[in-house]
Amino acid sequence: MNEKLTLLQLNESIKDTLHDAFSATVWVVAEVSELKINRSGHCYLELIEKEGNSIIARSRATIWSYTFRMLKPYFETSTGQQFSQGIKILVQVAVEYHTAYGLSLNIKDIDPTYTVGDMALQRKEIINRLQTEGVFDMNKELELPLVPQKIAVISSATAAGFQDFMSQLDTNEFGFKFYTKLFEATMQGAETVPSIIRALDRIFNHEDFFDAVVIIRGGGAAADLSSFDNYDLAFNVTQFPLPVISGIGHEKDDTIVDLVAHTRMKTPTAVAEFLIAGVTQFYDRLLDMETQVVQFVRNTIDDEQNKLEKIATSLNYSVSEFINEKQTRLTKMGNELQQNVSQYSFKKKYEINNLKHDLESIISLWFVETKNSLEHKRRILKRVAGASLLKNNATLIHYKDLIAHETKRMIFREQKKIHISETSLRLLTPENILKRGYSLTLKDGKIIKLAAKLIVNDEIETMFADGKVQSKIIKNKK
Repeated sequence: MNEKLTLLQLNESIKDTLHDAFSATVWVVAEVSELKINRSGHCYLELIEKEGNSIIARSRATIWSYTFRMLKPYFETSTGQQFSQGIKILVQVAVEYHTAYGLSLNIKDIDPTYTVGDMALQRKEIINRLQTEGVFDMNKELELPLVPQKIAVISSATAAGFQDFMSQLDTNEFGFKFYTKLFEATMQGAETVPSIIRALDRIFNHEDFFDAVVIIRGGGAAADLSSFDNYDLAFNVTQFPLPVISGIGHEKDDTIVDLVAHTRMKTPTAVAEFLIAGVTQFYDRLLDMETQVVQFVRNTIDDEQNKLEKIATSLNYSVSEFINEKQTRLTKMGNELQQNVSQYSFKKKYEINNLKHDLESIISLWFVETKNSLEHKRRILKRVAGASLLKNNATLIHYKDLIAHETKRMIFREQKKIHISETSLRLLTPENILKRGYSLTLKDGKIIKLAAKLIVNDEIETMFADGKVQSKIIKNKK
């Protein structure tokens, strides 16, 4: 039977074998999957090697504090990359085996040029992958609202970049108001990517309310921005249903998130200036439209006023001409009638005088009767002539009143049309629409269009012409 060994004896044998096989240091390529630094400054790592998504090798590694104090700043200064988990490294190691703790690699030196090349390669691979998948420009294809005023902001609440962004928006010289909601996220370190993705998921639940998403982070070392060259984060940005505006780092910085975002601005302050400029352009357009509408209304009123004045002048001339013509005809008829009456009277008087002289001696008794008869006929003739004059005068007055009445009605109708146009313009203003009894209902700052979207105990806000009220749903009838 074979000789039995204790575990210690076996481990000491393995230690001796490894020491003989790896008496000198070796250079090893691996990926850092875990990294911890204790109080003493020692750095403990877990190194892995992957094939696809599967881990095919794993080993513990140590960088003692006196070595770590030199290697860490040397690596970060050379690469511009933070020494952290998730990076690939080329390190010089001494293979050590402890009988109680097993195999461990003691890192002696590091080659930063390998990591720089690997980072550039990873960045290029991520860009090519996004382009191959056909999603690289998807967010850019979204339409940015004409006036983006409801902004979802992803940043750290205490970051200087966020403070600069808010200050620029709140103190803009035009007094424009923006609604901003901070969805706080970690903007540096290992938690950056999952933290920003979680913030995007929270914004997605309110996508109907917001106009755009702003991702901002102030400047810093290139290593601090490495998280924004991550595939998962970039893919989430490309798939997001709202336009994403990035303001990450300084002008010289250019992350993959910047490349796939709808709009890339160089700094958080530049993002605020971009939003203000958009509202300014729209405001200028509104002013131009207002000027055009006012000028159009004024021109229309002037044209209608000129038409009314021409109609009134034409009517005045026509009425005066008609009245003058009728007065001339009446005067002529009166003169002819008076002349005829005079001639008739003179003729009859002459005949009566002749008859009187001829028959005076014979029909003296008849003289009184004849005189009475003539007087009676004269009164009848006078009454007939007077009635004719009154009738013609009444007809003339009727025509005059009729023309004046129709003229006033025409002018009144035109004035009423102008008044209706002015009233319609006033009623179309938002203030008058609210004053007519309409109101606007919001829940959590979101406009409610259907009762089905409300449930019992929901708190809502109702906007009237003179203010707002807060309400609570106690019953919902569909």
